[in-house]
Amino acid sequence: MADPNDVANIVAWSGPICVGLAALGSAIGLGMTVSGAMEAIGRQPSASNKILTSMIIGAALIEALTIYALIVFFVLLGKM
Repeated sequence: MADPNDVANIVAWSGPICVGLAALGSAIGLGMTVSGAMEAIGRQPSASNKILTSMIIGAALIEALTIYALIVFFVLLGKM
């Protein structure tokens, strides 16, 4: 049987690590999104309004991942 202090330490460390991984994935996704949008605007400047609108909606959805992970972290932290 595991020592309860060890389990508490594992849970205490896993939360920030998971939030960090979610933030890292979000940052990579946002970088790729903005890069693709800028390349598309460079190729077809006349469609920049549509491209930027789609990029902003996509960026908001990508950023939602990090916010959800942070909310789950705080909920679990409150139950710990």
